[in-house]
Amino acid sequence: MKAILHADREWGIGKNNGLMFRIPLDMQFFKNTTTGNVVVMGSNTLKSFPGGKPLKDRVNIVLYPGGGKRDDCIVVGSLEELFAEISKYDTERVYVIGGQMMYKTLLPYCTEVLVTKVDAVGNADAFFENLDKNPDFSLVYQSEPQQTNGYTVVFTRYKNLKPLAY
Repeated sequence: MKAILHADREWGIGKNNGLMFRIPLDMQFFKNTTTGNVVVMGSNTLKSFPGGKPLKDRVNIVLYPGGGKRDDCIVVGSLEELFAEISKYDTERVYVIGGQMMYKTLLPYCTEVLVTKVDAVGNADAFFENLDKNPDFSLVYQSEPQQTNGYTVVFTRYKNLKPLAY
């Protein structure tokens, strides 16, 4: 399982249950990476999508304790149910996409984290752990800085040196 996100200079990932930045290059990377795969999210992330609808062309698994079953995505009520559900898929094709609590809960189980670093401060109210200060993670890839939509972004990949099994 992997995590995918964008973060500002302070490792901020969101504001008011939404994205801080609309960066087409990052959105295209996210779409290209997750399309045809499995995305795992919390209920607030699902609610933040247009119309509260899951992402197209992906298997959407939502951890939503007390949430009702839906035809357009897989709703699970506990971490145990979540792990049972994602174990049905190739773990290399499973991506955690938010929000803050899902990232915090599932980070130890992720083998990799794909972070689009945005050289800006988005005044976030939701944050991701600073992987540069976590000894269990190693930066294994970093693109050249790219200018897009008035922002400088760097695509990075971190490897978890001690992923937990689920």
